[in-house]
Amino acid sequence: MSTTPLTASLIDLAARGQLPLHQHMDHATIAWISDNRPELPPAPQPALRPQSKTLLAHGGLPTRWWADPRLYTSLHGVRHAMRTAALAAVLAEVNGLDDTDTTTAVLSAAVHDCQRRHDQDDRGHGARAAIWLAANADTVWDHFNLTASPRRIVQAATAVRLHDIPYEAFTADDKADHSRAERITDVVKAADALDRYRLPKLKWWPDTRYVREPAFDQLRALAFDLVLVSERAYLGGASGTVAVRYALAEKGLL
Repeated sequence: MSTTPLTASLIDLAARGQLPLHQHMDHATIAWISDNRPELPPAPQPALRPQSKTLLAHGGLPTRWWADPRLYTSLHGVRHAMRTAALAAVLAEVNGLDDTDTTTAVLSAAVHDCQRRHDQDDRGHGARAAIWLAANADTVWDHFNLTASPRRIVQAATAVRLHDIPYEAFTADDKADHSRAERITDVVKAADALDRYRLPKLKWWPDTRYVREPAFDQLRALAFDLVLVSERAYLGGASGTVAVRYALAEKGLL
């Protein structure tokens, strides 16, 4: 029988190697995150195009899109999805992606984790989400008041499939797929990595070695603040969607 208290924080459970399958933010963990803020360069004030702001305003995704509704409010739920989509929009702006590529990156980032089965190392969740996205493309694009096209569906599904595969583990087929959606995939992988400040171990926080994004370091402070502000708002009683929108508005992203 487990002797782990039901009220144990994520930071305590991580230190013991006892993190559960479904992990939810708590006050002690967000306080630990705040206390461990790294030395970060000041974040540049991002200026998003109106289309990107409109996409982010629609980022409150339905619970039914998640394979397991218990994950909707977990560390890989809607708050992570919304922040990752916002960071993808900023990265797309920094990298000069056009409107269509930016839209594809933001939508990919929004749904990249929706088919996870749990909050631990769920191998293959990117591939499952890519299949789900291809099968539900019209629903996803319509949620953002857009119309899907075959080329964009393929590019989005590729970015989602590859987001949880390390670059060094790419097979020949992965490399071929990546070459057809390279900029979008790189943005999504980097945006996902930037949101790792929510995780309860320092060694799991963002690491430049695992991405191919020159602007990665300059956006660390923004990523950290988005986690801190939105998770505090959520623990203060706001819904996940409202909490992230509050953080995005504070940073001028809405």
